[in-house]
Amino acid sequence: MDDQQRAVVVGISGCSSSGKTTLARLLRDMFPGTFILHQDDFYKTEDQLPMKEGLLDWDCPEAISVPDMEQCLAHIRSTGAFPVSLTTSSSPPLSQRADHGCCPPPPTPLNTATATPASSSLTTALPPSPPALQTALVDSKEDQNSVGACPAAPERIAAAAARVQAWLRPGQPGSLVFSPPTSSKSPSPPPPKVCLLDGFLLYSPDTAVRAIMSAIDIKLFLLVSRAKATRRREARDGYVTLEGFWKDPPGYVDKIVWPNYAAAHAWLFAGGDVERGVLDPDAAARYGILVPGIQQGVAATGEGGASDGGVDVDVDFADILDWAVDTLMRKLEEVVLGMSS
Repeated sequence: MDDQQRAVVVGISGCSSSGKTTLARLLRDMFPGTFILHQDDFYKTEDQLPMKEGLLDWDCPEAISVPDMEQCLAHIRSTGAFPVSLTTSSSPPLSQRADHGCCPPPPTPLNTATATPASSSLTTALPPSPPALQTALVDSKEDQNSVGACPAAPERIAAAAARVQAWLRPGQPGSLVFSPPTSSKSPSPPPPKVCLLDGFLLYSPDTAVRAIMSAIDIKLFLLVSRAKATRRREARDGYVTLEGFWKDPPGYVDKIVWPNYAAAHAWLFAGGDVERGVLDPDAAARYGILVPGIQQGVAATGEGGASDGGVDVDVDFADILDWAVDTLMRKLEEVVLGMSS
């Protein structure tokens, strides 16, 4: 991370209904100076979307205004904040909005006996979004969509948050990440912000979104089986859009969502077989993509994968949260402090 960069961009990608937004909101509530950018807020208008199988195709690269997304990410990386508004060629100007959340933090400090003094920039309670970010974010349609009940138990969330708070205490690596030491000889740069980029199509080097990959510092990828993705997506009421509201027609996952996901991510799986779920370790390592729950390149049978040596990709969400928290702490140390494990 160079001296001019003011935000670390963390990509959280995966198939629709893999738990990306729920995870992003939980991480946002645990790590200080953290906010969310949704790829879904860069959809083109419905009259610009391509058709497939006689249906509007929301799940392809052509549905996203990639140049607008690139511009927003460049601004975030250089300033550590959202543009106040975005005027784009593909959509009307986006107005300011307040940040919304899901899975609220524990109502009491995690450990009052060891609470950091109020004068410190670190607190034991989960930090809220900074006030400046509450009014300077683009108008998010995605934040108006419900992601359902949080699948992780409150005690698992609290335990994960406690690990973050321990990592943030003075003298620990997290305090150096978010509160760099000051020097009388030269002013220190402000602490970096963390932008959690939540998107269904962030890692696809052979499509138009390849330009986005270079703007992502830490790349997380969530797996989900076709059956679970279908079940979750079909349970949703629908999605708020620029024009109003979209509800998937019958068979939309089988005709649009899953085939597009498989085609865009075949490069990441052994033999291009997304259904089987075995990652290609060389492909993942080439782009620094990190995946929870399974060992890359090793097959293990399970109900979430194919019966012929496939991988059970349906990892318990609380385990995904634990993995994401530990991975993010470690990778922030590497990116911001240059520390290697």
